[in-house]
Amino acid sequence: MLRYLTAGESHGKALVVILEGLPAGLPITVDQIGNELARRRLGFGRGPRMKFEADEVTILAGVRHGLTLGSPVAIEIGNSEWEKKWTEEMSPHPGQTTQKLTTPRPGHADLTGMQKYGFDDARNVLERASARETAARVAAGAVAKALLSHLGTEVGSHVIALGPIRASVAARPEPGGFAPVDDSEVRCLDASAEAEMIASIKAAQKAGDSLGGVVEVVAHGVPIGLGSHVHWDRRLDGLLAQALLSIQAVKGVEIGDGFDVAARPGSEAHDPIVWDEVASTYRRTSANAGGIEGGMSTGEVLIAHVAMKPLATLNRPVLATVDTATKEAGVSFRERTDVTAVPAMGVVAEAMAALVIASEALRKFGGDSLEEFVRNHDTFIAQVREQTSHIDTSSALDPDAKPLNWDAGQAFADGADAPKA
Repeated sequence: MLRYLTAGESHGKALVVILEGLPAGLPITVDQIGNELARRRLGFGRGPRMKFEADEVTILAGVRHGLTLGSPVAIEIGNSEWEKKWTEEMSPHPGQTTQKLTTPRPGHADLTGMQKYGFDDARNVLERASARETAARVAAGAVAKALLSHLGTEVGSHVIALGPIRASVAARPEPGGFAPVDDSEVRCLDASAEAEMIASIKAAQKAGDSLGGVVEVVAHGVPIGLGSHVHWDRRLDGLLAQALLSIQAVKGVEIGDGFDVAARPGSEAHDPIVWDEVASTYRRTSANAGGIEGGMSTGEVLIAHVAMKPLATLNRPVLATVDTATKEAGVSFRERTDVTAVPAMGVVAEAMAALVIASEALRKFGGDSLEEFVRNHDTFIAQVREQTSHIDTSSALDPDAKPLNWDAGQAFADGADAPKA
């Protein structure tokens, strides 16, 4: 399994992530990680801090001469603003803050965190609760993506809704087709919807408001059989849902058609299985289940929808709150914010999905080296293909033969032909 732990505060000296469980021999570079972090800063509607909050990546441990060693990998993402503005306010050394924040912001962790830990300063909470922490997750996700690429697995995302505007359901990246997504200012493949989304962002910006939206995470080439049906905490859909819901400001996750499926009759809710003569394999003719059945990956495209609420910090101070020191009514203070972060959230969602898929792939295939990991995967895939393409002709000798566990009485009760005497 792949385990990871992040540490650091939004305006602290650095974010750190440690990954444990990677096989030896995986090529990793600072540039790979930096490229993913740069994608996280994309998107129309981001605040000005995206231009000067550069991500200074350092690989601290677990990699030698560009290859993982099989030991824990430690990555640091330095804060370029630390020495300019935050060395005193966020100093780890004994001392006091220059100004306590006592007006918690609605929609944030501020008030609950202050109550939970007994703090009288909201900054003790908001610094860690900030979505800046997701930079460490994206760094970890970059490594997970690198590992999955050796199995032919590709994870990406695109925006399918932003504010009131929805993209065409037909627009979904095909394998190898994720690059055009980042060419869009809002990471949307539907050009007409993109223009409307940008107009909505401009209107919200003018009003000092914010917008949420929905991202579709798409994973091609996911191996069959990741996850398990035998335990609740091993189900792949459950693992993905937990990981995606852990992203700051995310309030909803569905696998495949999720909530839409709930309104359909059963005859229209499931994915028919067919035999593909050309490829000698089974195929599903739709993607209602999002590539997961019974808690396991089916080998089809994996699809998850991730819904982000509008950001709770607004450029126009209108959200009512209470000063925890004086108990006087007021409005929430403004920390630097975006009009929308939905496009960037998609990059974070990719990282979280990649981390889950990579962890389950390591659980299933194992291997102390990348070579062994890939060999185990290839052996399993070959075994599945052989088993899948095998045609059992034994039952053809008797056209009336029934499976050993066939219950004639129950079958008759369910509407089958009456059993012969």
